[in-house]
Amino acid sequence: MSLVQWTCKSLSHLVKALAAQGHHIKKSALAELLHQQKFSLRANKKTIEGKSQHPDRNAQFEYIDEQCEKFKKKGDPEISVDCKKKEFLGNFKNNGQEWQAKGETTCVNVYDFPSLADGKVIPYGIYDLVHKTGFVNVGIDHETAEFAVESIRRWWHSYGKMLYPDAKEMLFTVDGGGGNSSQTPL
Repeated sequence: MSLVQWTCKSLSHLVKALAAQGHHIKKSALAELLHQQKFSLRANKKTIEGKSQHPDRNAQFEYIDEQCEKFKKKGDPEISVDCKKKEFLGNFKNNGQEWQAKGETTCVNVYDFPSLADGKVIPYGIYDLVHKTGFVNVGIDHETAEFAVESIRRWWHSYGKMLYPDAKEMLFTVDGGGGNSSQTPL
């Protein structure tokens, strides 16, 4: 048996599953037992890439690295671009925490139903690999190639041409899905 043991069930679901097997325990007691057994809450990690890796996968990344070094030496921009997770606009729970004064709390909707949203936003991120700074353009329509190009154009006019006044070329590292699809002429 593997030393790594995990479950994706919440404490509530674990309590119900144990009750169905004839074991009755409170959530707080179960949490204490799990902690005593050195279990802790953890997020899953994306590490499995599948079986059909391209035989030249490493060579692809080495080529990208060489190109980045070439652009860095010339002082030309190298940016990484990607559309981020679409989010509902409104009073919804998001991951993360924020500092608040004692006694204050931020209340949000219990349910994340689209009907409760004021719309949907599409953040398109641009990361300047040289200056290690990010830029986000937020759209409200669709993730399209036109939106990707417009986001890059806005970054260039807002920051890029000031950071790289003598640039002759620009290197983009881009994933191959959505508005960045290799199937679109943009």
